[in-house]
Amino acid sequence: MKYLDVQLRLPECMLHPLAAFVRNEDAVEYEELLTWNIDPERSLEYELFYLEADANRYRDALHEVESILEYQLTPIDERSFHLWVCQETRPEVRRWRRAFDDRRLVIVPPIRLDEKADMRMTIVGDGDDLQELLDDLHDEIEATVNEIGTYTRGGGTPISALTDRQHEAVTTALALGYYEVPRKAPLTEVAATLGCAESSASLLLRRGERAILSSVLGRYGGTVT
Repeated sequence: MKYLDVQLRLPECMLHPLAAFVRNEDAVEYEELLTWNIDPERSLEYELFYLEADANRYRDALHEVESILEYQLTPIDERSFHLWVCQETRPEVRRWRRAFDDRRLVIVPPIRLDEKADMRMTIVGDGDDLQELLDDLHDEIEATVNEIGTYTRGGGTPISALTDRQHEAVTTALALGYYEVPRKAPLTEVAATLGCAESSASLLLRRGERAILSSVLGRYGGTVT
C-alpha cells in the first residue's frame, strides 16, 4: 500500500466558484475540506470545511453560487469558522475528478487549500494506480509531488519527515518529559535512554524538531528559513 502527498493547481476553467474566490480575492487565508459525502444518483455533495477567512465576504460569495442548495456557517472566533454545505456537483469539478475514476484509491482527509486555491492532499492505494492517476491528470493541472512511499507509520503526515532514529529520539524525549514546562527530564537522561552521547541526542532532537516544523509549516502555512 502506497501513499502520495501531492499538490494540485487547477486552471481557472476547472475551479469551483468558491475556489476562484479564494484565488482571486484576499478574503481567505486557509481552508480545509474536513470530510465529505457524495450522492452520485442525485449529483449532490455534503461537505464540512474549516476556514480562516473573512466570514462576511465568504458568506456573500456563497450566496452567488447557484449550485449551493443549503449551508450553515458556525463561527469559531473572529477569523475562523466551520462551514457545512449541501451542493450540486458542478461540471468543472467532475472534469478534474475524472482521473480518480475506476482507481483503487482513497483520499485521506483533510484536503487543504491555500490562499491560491492550490489543493494539497494525501492519496492512498495501489502504487500503479497512483502513477496512472498522475499520468491521467489533465494537461492544464499542475501537479507537485511532495512525498511518495509506503504507507506505514506516519505516512503522509508530518511524522513521515523523520528518520527512524529521529522518531525514536523525539518520542523518547516526549515520554520522559523533556518537552514539559518546566522540563522533567534533562538531555542527559534522554541520551542515556537512547544509548548515545548527549551531543548525539541533541543533534537527533534538533534535526527531528526541524523536520516536523518544516513539514507542518509547509503544509499548513508559514515559512522556514
